[in-house]
Amino acid sequence: MHKIYLIVALIALASCHTKNNSENNSEKKQTNESTILLTNEQQKTIGVESEKLKVKNISTTIKLTGKIDVPPQNMVSVSMPLGGYLKSTKLLPGMHVTQGEVIATMEDQQYIQLQENYLTAKAKLEFLELEFNRQKDLNKNKASSDKVFQQANLDYNTQKIALSALQEKLKLINVNPQNLVASSISKSINVYSPITGYVSKVDVNIGKYVNPSDVLFELVNPDDIHLNLQVLEKDVDKLSIGQKMWAYNNQQPKKRHPCEIILLGRDLTSEGITEVHCHFEDYDKTLLPGMYMNADVELKNNNVMAIDENAVVRFEGKEYVFIEEGNRQYNMQEVETGITENGFTEVKNTEKFKNKLIVVKGSYALLMAFKNKEEE
Repeated sequence: MHKIYLIVALIALASCHTKNNSENNSEKKQTNESTILLTNEQQKTIGVESEKLKVKNISTTIKLTGKIDVPPQNMVSVSMPLGGYLKSTKLLPGMHVTQGEVIATMEDQQYIQLQENYLTAKAKLEFLELEFNRQKDLNKNKASSDKVFQQANLDYNTQKIALSALQEKLKLINVNPQNLVASSISKSINVYSPITGYVSKVDVNIGKYVNPSDVLFELVNPDDIHLNLQVLEKDVDKLSIGQKMWAYNNQQPKKRHPCEIILLGRDLTSEGITEVHCHFEDYDKTLLPGMYMNADVELKNNNVMAIDENAVVRFEGKEYVFIEEGNRQYNMQEVETGITENGFTEVKNTEKFKNKLIVVKGSYALLMAFKNKEEE
């Protein structure tokens, strides 16, 4: 009976030993598969250099896209409230204009009629004023009836209203009623620039008749041109008013323009996107409304463990680094990376590489050697 128990125990021990040997061999095989052994000549040719992880100050950055925009109060559509024919203009898109500058001349018969009506109404008001004062004195002395005085009063006040209305119409066509006399009546009136800025659009040509609702020109005041950016819902809480950023376009990516966030959108689209409005700290006149821009928002600085960005290689959709094991042996291990800045890449799974020498020069050559080994 004791012999039987002894035999069973020996079989179980042998089985355990076989299993352990199998697992050790499997692990050793897996390690060997990710290890590169260089010859002396390869080691010298590649010139491998290794370093340990370093503490680096790396900032987190959000990349946004959008375009240059103009707030409604800084874009002016110039029209002629009474309509008319465009007699002359020298405006072209892109031209600079100054507030109060004559930008066009209009002409129409109705301008003559309006000026005539005003001067006629003014002369009639002077007569009715005299008549009103005369009837007032007569009524005071009971020399005329109350009815006659009331009619004179009504006619005088009605004419004052009519004259005031005509004055406002003259102002609409930029004619100063105070300076209008019979000898200054003209079929032509000037159109003045309401702002200092530049011309963004010219919608008319000389000789064309324009209706009161038609836009002659569109002018832009560049003083408050801003950047309208799109931001994802997950990044909205990382931004705040007053935060700094750098904007640039694809044509000149190295020319960066400092901006500041002035407004955060409160509504999200169906795609989970909202708008962020930014002000240029030093506006560049080469930046035009409608131009597409990119922007980098620096959120914060962190002290993280990092390695030279040249240490990280990509293989089959994953990222790896090579660990120096001595005797010209290098083991390829997967790495979890974060932000890359100023030539260094953040390493997240730092415990895996603690106190280990990571190849920072020659990583790509080692990857090629590893691929060749895989193909053998």
